[in-house]
Amino acid sequence: MRAHERAIADVVEAYAALPSDAPVRLAKRTSNLFRRREEGPATRLDVSALHGVVELDEDAATARVGGMTTYEELVDALLPRGFVPLVVPQLRTITIGGAVTGLGIEAASFRNGLPHESVLEMRILTGTGEVVTARPTGEHADLFRAFPNSYGSLGYALDLVIELERARPYVALRHVRFDSVADLSTAIGHVMDEGTWERERVDFVDGVVFGEREAYLSLGRWTDDVEGQPRPSDYTGARIFYRSLQERRHDVLTAHDYLWRWDTDWFWCSRAFGAQHPVVRRLWPRRLLRSDVYWKIVAFENRHGVMSTLDAWRGRPPRERVVQDVEIPLGNLAAFMTWFLREVPIRPVWLCPIRLRPNAVGSRDGLDGATTDGPPWPLYPMRRDERYVNVGFWSTVAIEDGRVDGDVNRAVEDEVTRLGGHKSLYSDAYYDAETFDSLYGGAAYAPVKRRYDPDGRFPTLYEKAVKAR
Repeated sequence: MRAHERAIADVVEAYAALPSDAPVRLAKRTSNLFRRREEGPATRLDVSALHGVVELDEDAATARVGGMTTYEELVDALLPRGFVPLVVPQLRTITIGGAVTGLGIEAASFRNGLPHESVLEMRILTGTGEVVTARPTGEHADLFRAFPNSYGSLGYALDLVIELERARPYVALRHVRFDSVADLSTAIGHVMDEGTWERERVDFVDGVVFGEREAYLSLGRWTDDVEGQPRPSDYTGARIFYRSLQERRHDVLTAHDYLWRWDTDWFWCSRAFGAQHPVVRRLWPRRLLRSDVYWKIVAFENRHGVMSTLDAWRGRPPRERVVQDVEIPLGNLAAFMTWFLREVPIRPVWLCPIRLRPNAVGSRDGLDGATTDGPPWPLYPMRRDERYVNVGFWSTVAIEDGRVDGDVNRAVEDEVTRLGGHKSLYSDAYYDAETFDSLYGGAAYAPVKRRYDPDGRFPTLYEKAVKAR
């Protein structure tokens, strides 16, 4: 703890020494953001020392962790002690601070909500250079509630106290096929309401849509043994997890491998790099089958445009990047997927049910500490009484004649809004300022921004999410 406090003091001192006439950004070696960023003057703040589990209270099932702690570090530290965070986002290098100031989900989100809902308090470095302790009630409750989905525009989480849950050694899986998204939606509603499927407990649920008539729910539960299998399955080498949904009805993974089942192949995006070809797979070192390795390949392409140049030489049309996660009310999931499968040539598609935790500390009170019927997290205003499904799709599409780059993304934004959903802001966004403010809590954001960053040391949320600054 003493070393952690010294690291915080060093960050505060470093921030004070930065020039005040340029935007401040974090100096990070990795990122899980897909926004294009305009090059311009900026100063970098190194907060890399703020990582790791600082304190663990096993009796209370809570931990104080540095804001730059990756979920891989968290799992490595906590799982041997029998704990995991309530929600572990799918990719190893997502940080706890990034998941809370951005957005993170996983197969436990239908019962445990979003990562920021398991936060009990945060120490945040604000634009004024002050470190404040934000909690659900009290002097800085406004910052506590506006911080989720603010993407560093209000400050940086130096450390956080988070709730944990008990883990078991294994996760038993059941993959259930549906011939229509409508039937799958009905099944999701049952699992979310009952927490069971055919009288069997469900601790985790997500799914994959391969086509109009082929979709799967993957239902998981904690377990203490491999349940009749000779050994747990291994999808960190030759075998590919998402294909197992089509091939197996039942499966068992270690808790560790289940938590990172999507990271090995970046869901299915590793196929773009040839990593799923059997020959390439045998030659690709297992330790490099990781999302951060694939992200570096994408970052290289974004900087140098090697493949886009080759495609142009071959006479192929330019391509638009469509990398998005959207939350759709469960009642409108079938309508959205019917539209998407007709209009957007991307397959497969990931589904992850989600709803806000009704008993979360931060979800019970309003910005002033009083009970409210409004959204508890105003910058991502999901309704507390609504069941949602996250729909994730990550690829590129050809830009057809007469169309321009961004048209497909704009169409997705329009359809999501029409159906009462919301779009995550980690990737390209095209909203005008007025629409953006109406969708992402502009009225709640403005006074908090004025209070904690009155001189505009950090770019605004709109500048970050849409203007890519």
